[in-house]
Amino acid sequence: MSKRDYYEILGVDRSADEKDIKKAYRRLAMKFHPDRNQDNPEAEAKFKEASEAYEVLADAEKRQAYDQFGHAGVDGQAGGFGGGAGHSSFSDIFGDVFGDIFGAAGGGGRRSSARRGSDLRYNLELTLEEAVRGVEKTIRVPTLVGCGTCDGTGAKPGTSPKTCGVCHGTGTVRMQQGFFAVQQTCHACGGSGQVIEDPCMDCRGRGVKEETRTLNVKIPAGVDTGDRIRLSGEGEAGAKGGPAGDLYVQVIVKEHSLFQRDGSNLYCEVPISFVDAALGGELEVPTLDGRVKLKIPVETQSGKLFRLRGKGVTPVRGGPRGDLMCRVVVETPVKLNEKQKELLREFQATLDRKNSSNSPRKNSWFDGVKKFFEDM
Repeated sequence: MSKRDYYEILGVDRSADEKDIKKAYRRLAMKFHPDRNQDNPEAEAKFKEASEAYEVLADAEKRQAYDQFGHAGVDGQAGGFGGGAGHSSFSDIFGDVFGDIFGAAGGGGRRSSARRGSDLRYNLELTLEEAVRGVEKTIRVPTLVGCGTCDGTGAKPGTSPKTCGVCHGTGTVRMQQGFFAVQQTCHACGGSGQVIEDPCMDCRGRGVKEETRTLNVKIPAGVDTGDRIRLSGEGEAGAKGGPAGDLYVQVIVKEHSLFQRDGSNLYCEVPISFVDAALGGELEVPTLDGRVKLKIPVETQSGKLFRLRGKGVTPVRGGPRGDLMCRVVVETPVKLNEKQKELLREFQATLDRKNSSNSPRKNSWFDGVKKFFEDM
């Protein structure tokens, strides 16, 4: 009797990848495994058939031979039920499923007690000038470092950790009832696979100690609030000799008295008198590079923006330098004496209230208000 096609058995196309083949096999194995079908000989036969097909198609060399020569190319190489890819019990399949997800279930191997240290974050406040130009800062970071007394093992000098007698070094224990199995972290060793009978007195068996370290951090020019600088290996020390974590320096730029930053551009407000706004003039305005002259044209209105090109920020990730945007604000004079008030009254009297040329925005606004009430 000729054998069925292996692709047909698993219900996959001949172009199926390894992931699809494994998924199809597990579906059939879960359905037809003898542990779940103890009184069904037909299910056991289908399970053996699926196991044989999977053993061939999951192996790149065997699959190539099968695709080229058919069953003749792999006869004697497929182990079927109980060998090769087959699973001797339903709990093996259950463990294999979770093993692919979590990477450790059902393996039976020893678990390494070394663990990577935690990453740390340090909030670093900078002035706008420091953020724009770049700076080197010295910071003090409280962290965990490897214990020098025990070299990070957690055991008293001259001794060493022992293999856990409960999980036999795997870090996990399995409880099984029928065909259902559950794997849990070992309660005796906390999942490390080892126990310390005689702990180090300095670190009390932890393998790490608390310490405040001083670090020099180079801040590149152009950083802004929210940028992070990664210092590899400067985080907490790893447990039981594991690698240290990383330190992330989080940049926070403090508010500036004159400038506000928006990307690569800077903004500032420049107060001017209404005389300078009406007649024009020239002012000195601050930039991060020093003072520059700003020409105010005649009849400048409050809120007008003037652009000073190249007086902004060079972005930390590259690109052209931004601009400084100066917004002029016309300031109303205060604390006038009687002579000044009289001069303003005389000036007001010279204005033609019926002529909109002196105050075009004001007259336009009043015309709009008049029309609004007429349309009501």
